[in-house]
Amino acid sequence: MASQAQKDMLEKVKTKPGFIAALDQSGGSTPKALKLYGVSESEYANDDEMFAKVHEMRTRIITSNAFNGDRILGAILFENTLDREINGKSSAHYLWQEKQVVPFLKVDKGLAEDVNGVQLMKPMPGLDTLLEKANGQDVFGTKMRSVIKLANPQGIKDVVGQQFEVAKQILAAGLVPIIEPEVDINSPEKAEAEALLRDELLAHLDGLDSEQLVMLKLTLPNEDDFYKVCVDHKNVLKVVALSGGYNRQDANDKLSKNHGMIASFSRALTEGVSAQQSEAEFEAMLNDAIESIYQASKS
Repeated sequence: MASQAQKDMLEKVKTKPGFIAALDQSGGSTPKALKLYGVSESEYANDDEMFAKVHEMRTRIITSNAFNGDRILGAILFENTLDREINGKSSAHYLWQEKQVVPFLKVDKGLAEDVNGVQLMKPMPGLDTLLEKANGQDVFGTKMRSVIKLANPQGIKDVVGQQFEVAKQILAAGLVPIIEPEVDINSPEKAEAEALLRDELLAHLDGLDSEQLVMLKLTLPNEDDFYKVCVDHKNVLKVVALSGGYNRQDANDKLSKNHGMIASFSRALTEGVSAQQSEAEFEAMLNDAIESIYQASKS
């Protein structure tokens, strides 16, 4: 049974403009995220200290005046952040109660080895327990990522099949899954992979019950409005775009040509902010980033 907060979040995601901040760098991607923020590996000795440093970074972003529900619909966290507090509240409760930003939780455990030109998600044996924890903190939805490198029909079929199988488990727990089959922006077969992916996504979306709503997180496509048919699908709450390694300017330019898609940027959101900036410099840089992404998401 959805909480009142989760019902209010659904209404917000359905009706309000804005984008989703991807603040869910975990294990392997954390050192790189910290380095881009100006925190070198010499400043932490182990994983605990590393995660404390990245939580400081996220807290600085989330508590800034620029970061609020007027322009930001939601934020994706990972489990370590869910277990921590921001200004005396659990991170998820702080996002919603103080900022009116809808919390999502990254639930995947990383990528398996490359098979058939794709990387499936590793098994998630503790998923039900994690979903229970998420519900306890009024988290609205989840996110899970696979990667497609080549236009291999079997590989792409496997990726989408796995994503929807897990999505149904998440839906059964009362949460909204963000399905993320990322197409590598450097793939030599990117356009062909996108065509196969779209067909698979539509086949699985058509198989959902009318009340089963999902979100899709997709690489910005080679062809403008390529995923418009997914944006308009009755079972799709939102289609969000990942920046995938594009810089913010390029990601915004591409996003603005894909009508109905909104951003869910990670590196492109935090590009240019650093630990060394004064509060005024940090606020100004983050505000400019948020505004540019918000405008690109309104197209």
